[in-house]
Amino acid sequence: MGVTRQKHAKKIMRFYKHNFQFREPFQVLLDGTFCQAALRNKIQIREQLPGYLDGATQLCTTRCVIKELESLGKALYGAKLIAQRFQVRNCSHHKNPVSGSTCLLSMIEDGNPHHFFIATQDQDLSNKVKKKPGIPLLFIIQNTMVLDKPSPKSLAFVQKLQTNQLVPEYQKQSIVELKEKEGLVKQEGEKRRKRKRAGGPNPLSCLKKKKKKTQEGQEASAEKKKRRKRKRNR
Repeated sequence: MGVTRQKHAKKIMRFYKHNFQFREPFQVLLDGTFCQAALRNKIQIREQLPGYLDGATQLCTTRCVIKELESLGKALYGAKLIAQRFQVRNCSHHKNPVSGSTCLLSMIEDGNPHHFFIATQDQDLSNKVKKKPGIPLLFIIQNTMVLDKPSPKSLAFVQKLQTNQLVPEYQKQSIVELKEKEGLVKQEGEKRRKRKRAGGPNPLSCLKKKKKKTQEGQEASAEKKKRRKRKRNR
């Protein structure tokens, strides 16, 4: 496994862990085309994939994928044996099986709540997966497994999330109402009022008091002078 390819995979895994909460063990949904490519290129999926993704993995498929491989006969018998070794995830097509690609797309609806990886060689399925944000895509080139870089849809989703554009208006309003309920808005208003009240004594009132004192002193000294003059005259 090349060092550059391993670094590339780690960088992509950090993106999905940080922005879409992917955690170990990583659940990888495989279709028949991926199993066939692994068989043809002598890739040991169970042994090699955990090292490439740098974490424990759970390899899984669906009944629809296995039914599809069975219907294709001897040409894909080896791929069917490989798929049967994986865990089978329940899908909604118990009575009426659908194609593998249709089934895998149904497993990642509603925002991919189970955090599935999709492993496929089907180009049409890959293009449809890329139109949904937050779904890692695995495929095989020659004799190596490759984790595709985040799709433009995933990058746009993360950018909107970071700029808070994904928060609906009704949620923003509820946040404001919660603040008012908890008294956070009132506290801010009280702080502002306290700042307005804070201050020293009015300098004008001090000046007025000083004037009164000087006037009283002048009147008292004038009264004393009058008394002295009276005494002298006597």
